[in-house]
Amino acid sequence: MGTGETLLRKADAARARERRYAARKRVNQVALALSLAAMAFGVFWLVWILFETFRLGIGGLAWSTLTEMTPPPNEAGGIANAIYGSCLMVGLATFVATPVGIMAGIYLAEYDSKGVLGTTTRFVNDILLSAPSIVIGLFIYAVVVSRFRHFSGWAGALSLALIVVPVVIRTTENMLMLVPAGLREAAYALGAPKWKVILSITLRAARAGVVTGVLLAVARISGETAPLLFTALNNQFWTSNLSEPMASLPVTIFKFAMSPYENWQQLAWAGVFLITMAVLALNILARVLTRHKT
Repeated sequence: MGTGETLLRKADAARARERRYAARKRVNQVALALSLAAMAFGVFWLVWILFETFRLGIGGLAWSTLTEMTPPPNEAGGIANAIYGSCLMVGLATFVATPVGIMAGIYLAEYDSKGVLGTTTRFVNDILLSAPSIVIGLFIYAVVVSRFRHFSGWAGALSLALIVVPVVIRTTENMLMLVPAGLREAAYALGAPKWKVILSITLRAARAGVVTGVLLAVARISGETAPLLFTALNNQFWTSNLSEPMASLPVTIFKFAMSPYENWQQLAWAGVFLITMAVLALNILARVLTRHKT
């Protein structure tokens, strides 16, 4: 009798395990189906956007697009001045903001990770990281443009630099925090000073992630329109003087895409294609650096 009850209990336990397994399997299948559906939804729109960008952008590309200035309506021309202005302002913003962001990230990760100043800096950086770019553009307009009563490439580069700084700070801090503490302790045990440990050990170990953060920040500011509308404005002609209003690809795309002129619309799509390819190349480069790091 005892043996029979034991066998019945084991059989009941086995059936209960099978029911739980079947329930977990159904939940897993539903979750997997929802995940695949969400992925397919996102990929569908991404592929559609890229397809339209290729289809309409390649049609507007020509040698004159890269060598001539922005034209009047219904006349031939290109977007060379806008490409040059974007490269100049993005490069200057990256050159100014990258050292600031890296040094601030080093301070947060290595010197004051839990102190009052570090916590406050991290909180302010998170606010800047999530702030809309148009707010930053309005801030630079109020502080720089309205004070000097003049739009300029300097103001545009400064607004883009304020977007780069929080991205680089967050990436640098996170990458340095991932470096094992044993590397630091081993260097300290050999008598190395703190600045030498940071420069030669921790920063070198995290350099791929730091460079990835810089590239992603550059990819972000490459397509920003709102800050440049309030700071650099636009310029139909070629200019290398950062003290004057300067053309940029995002603002030119915005202006030409809203126009009723066919030649402007074609140039707008060509600009969209160039920005998309540049951002795609930067993201691929960031992925390659991350893969080598791991």
